[in-house]
Amino acid sequence: MCRNIRPLNNFEPPATNDEVTAAALQFVRKVSGTVKPSAANQAAFDHAVAEIAHITRHLIDDLVTPVPPKNREEEAIKQRARIQARYGA
Repeated sequence: MCRNIRPLNNFEPPATNDEVTAAALQFVRKVSGTVKPSAANQAAFDHAVAEIAHITRHLIDDLVTPVPPKNREEEAIKQRARIQARYGA
């Protein structure tokens, strides 16, 4: 699966609609095999992104977990530390 799609569930604050749409766009790009569709396919591409974002939002809103929400800032710090350890930059 595409490495740019990040987990969106169980964060505080919750995932924004922009984050959900970005994940849907990455998914459609991966499945379609194109970053920029032709003019003939643009409407279908945009429709797929909108539909997947809509369903993803419902999924995130409906999921329940006993685990307390993760803090976005703390998770970003952990991610940067992993990148630093991996690439030394």
